[in-house]
Amino acid sequence: MSHAHGYAAQSAHSPLAPFSFERRAPGPHDVRIDILYCGVCHSDLHTARDEWHNTRYPSVPGHEIVGRVTAVGSDVRNFKVGDLAGVGCIVDSCRSCPSCQAGEEQYCDAGFTGTYNGPMFGGGENTYGGYSDHVVVDEKYVLRVSHDTDNPGSSPEQTLAAVAPLLCAGITVYSPMAHWKVGPGQSVGVVGLGGLGHMAVKIAKAMGAHVVLFTTSESKREDGKRLGADEVVISKDAKQMEAQGSKLDFIINTVAASHNLDPFLNALKRDGAMVLVGAPEHPHPTPTVFNLIMRRRTIAGSLIGGIAQTQEMLDFCAKHGIVADIEMIAPAQINQAYERMLKGDVKYRFVMDLAKLDKAA
Repeated sequence: MSHAHGYAAQSAHSPLAPFSFERRAPGPHDVRIDILYCGVCHSDLHTARDEWHNTRYPSVPGHEIVGRVTAVGSDVRNFKVGDLAGVGCIVDSCRSCPSCQAGEEQYCDAGFTGTYNGPMFGGGENTYGGYSDHVVVDEKYVLRVSHDTDNPGSSPEQTLAAVAPLLCAGITVYSPMAHWKVGPGQSVGVVGLGGLGHMAVKIAKAMGAHVVLFTTSESKREDGKRLGADEVVISKDAKQMEAQGSKLDFIINTVAASHNLDPFLNALKRDGAMVLVGAPEHPHPTPTVFNLIMRRRTIAGSLIGGIAQTQEMLDFCAKHGIVADIEMIAPAQINQAYERMLKGDVKYRFVMDLAKLDKAA
């Protein structure tokens, strides 16, 4: 066992505070990672505040982890001490169901074990996430980080910190675009410009698509273009929305807040698909069925991605120089960051700098 320090919520109504706990000692297949950076995902806030009514307390959130390997088990073959490594949303699964066998661990029939808020298979304690100084994970669920940190205009530390959100936000938008084969010659809509949406714009553009960003905020037009959008549509403007009728092959809808889906369905061509990736606290209104059947349109959902595809996404982003737009915070600032996140006051992802973790607190 090893003593760990982090930040935890003790109840749905308590702020996150310093918390000490024990990590398991690395087993034969395990990798220990000293955490450098951890992205702050909206799912972290939902879990800390029990908004999905399934939180196990104490809760140490964080599933966008980048760090350095400091120990490996005797049977580990793919990592060595000193390697940069990442951990995303999944740290275990049943490994035998059809989904796991297909490399789609996120759809494990038994339910995957989350990096936080989930007991390990075969029993065990609640898992604790990346708002902490280190983590121990089976190498099957550890990812290699290969981004070039020698970039003009960005320090190596800033680059690595900006990789962290790829482990959830990046794979959440990459997976459906890969599944629906987004590529050159296609027009792709991105609904919402937040943590997920800004990654969707960057990745869709790198895949070769013509990217149309939908946002309710005129103030985000310039940023959308900077990130790679070819067009920016103000979705509360009925005339702008009507002008997009039947133009898009694919839409990735990143907005979690309850909203009317029909105007976006109208923008799809025949056989177009809209995939929902924002995890809502409250249901969306039911879309008009005729919007679907008259153009053979599809609404689908998508959940993060499997381990192999997450590695594929990291490699794709490294090749294209894609990282998140981030603001770094100290662990002690996490509660203020949550409040700012609720107000949309971040461009576009907070990342916790674990070097600033006060282990004496």
